[in-house]
Amino acid sequence: MLQVSIDWFTYQLLGLSPVSRMGQSINFFFYDSIKLLILLFSMIAVIGVIRSYIPQNKIRQWIENKPRFVGHLAASLFGAVTPFCSCSSIPIFLSFMEAGIPLGIAFSFLITSPLLNEYLFVLMVGFFGIKIAILYALSGILVGVSAGMILGRMGLEKYLCADLIAPVLAAEEEKGFPSFGSRVRYGIHEGAGITKKIAGWVILGVAVGAYIHNYIPQEMIQSIIGKGGIFTVPLAVLIGVPMYGSCAAIVPIAVVLFQKGVPLGTALAFMMAVAALSLPEAIILRRAMQTKLILIFFGIVALGIMGIGFLFNVLAAVLIA
Repeated sequence: MLQVSIDWFTYQLLGLSPVSRMGQSINFFFYDSIKLLILLFSMIAVIGVIRSYIPQNKIRQWIENKPRFVGHLAASLFGAVTPFCSCSSIPIFLSFMEAGIPLGIAFSFLITSPLLNEYLFVLMVGFFGIKIAILYALSGILVGVSAGMILGRMGLEKYLCADLIAPVLAAEEEKGFPSFGSRVRYGIHEGAGITKKIAGWVILGVAVGAYIHNYIPQEMIQSIIGKGGIFTVPLAVLIGVPMYGSCAAIVPIAVVLFQKGVPLGTALAFMMAVAALSLPEAIILRRAMQTKLILIFFGIVALGIMGIGFLFNVLAAVLIA
């Protein structure tokens, strides 16, 4: 329904051509802006209602009583079953932070969520075969867990923006929630508050993504990566990081790169970089954390993806056989 309405607005009311880059960019901008803002409000509101039943101290106690690896693995597995892109995963990441979940564990979710989901796995099986699909899924979880654990041990909480992610449920816990309606009102209030604070960054991020998505030709990407020589994996990741798109949408491009002679690991590294990291995501996260933390987060995840790319390149002969 939303896409139909945006198509009518863009192509009928504004009179833009659906085959022009301008028309596609404007359509992309309005659709993703509205979608992300609705998702941001809805997810934080729903999670706010759920959190009202689970005191923060119980969440912390459960995490503290488990080996830290278990928390990272649970967050990554949860991310693997949520069908979100890198920007759409941010509402849950923010809710994790407000619930008192450690930063590293929240990052494990934020990393894995855009990399894995059930429909992506099906696409991977169809395009690359079951062996590569399974190894890709395990690799995505490995990147989420390992990068999250590294980030969690670096003491980076000081770079968070306290006015956005500071725990806000403590006062509500003290006075309690007399009815379900009060819990719903709390969730709506929390969702509206965070959405209002971050809306401008969401719109700016989507605007950048709309331009990249429609004005950077696929052929140019193929040409640059194909000429990278021994540096193809780092080059593919560096090209993929600024771009914006879901992992499922980028699978066909990864397939074309592979069919054009680009090594398997390089093609998959490009796909993972596009899915897990993007310039619009960085712009949105800027409202929740300082630039230094964003750069550290992107750097560690990018290094993890490069490692996976090199691994796939080494194992390509076995996997393709």
